[in-house]
Amino acid sequence: MPLKFQSKDLKKQKKSYSGKKKAHTFKLQAIIHYRTHQILSLCTSRGSVHDFELFKHNLNQIPVGAFILADKGYQGIYAVFTDSLLPLKAKRHCKLHPELKAYNREINQRRIGIEHVFGRLKTFKILAGCYRNRGKRLGLRFNLIAGIYNLELSEK
Repeated sequence: MPLKFQSKDLKKQKKSYSGKKKAHTFKLQAIIHYRTHQILSLCTSRGSVHDFELFKHNLNQIPVGAFILADKGYQGIYAVFTDSLLPLKAKRHCKLHPELKAYNREINQRRIGIEHVFGRLKTFKILAGCYRNRGKRLGLRFNLIAGIYNLELSEK
């Protein structure tokens, strides 16, 4: 009897297991305002879901008239969301032209503020290390932390 119970738990665990990282992983995607650095929206999923796939599922959460600065994991975003900007990838066994490198540097200089927000969120140790609680409540906890961050930001 106990074997059946264990196999049900394993099926639930498979949903978040990443064979690449050999661990159970979760993914959090945040929409952050460029100038105020406030967190506008959050999306969570299993770690095996690709960044761009998660983005496509949550297109309705993007504010109207928004302009997106994304990283290289969102290649092909122009087909779904035309008001976006992301760095260019070099082709295999080829180097980027110096002008394209300068273009990428300019985009990344604009994105650095967003990366600083993620660094500030990691002061909450629950996000910096291994998440040891229930996976179902990850979104709730991250929303609470984002609310605390936005409150601290508005007090400054």
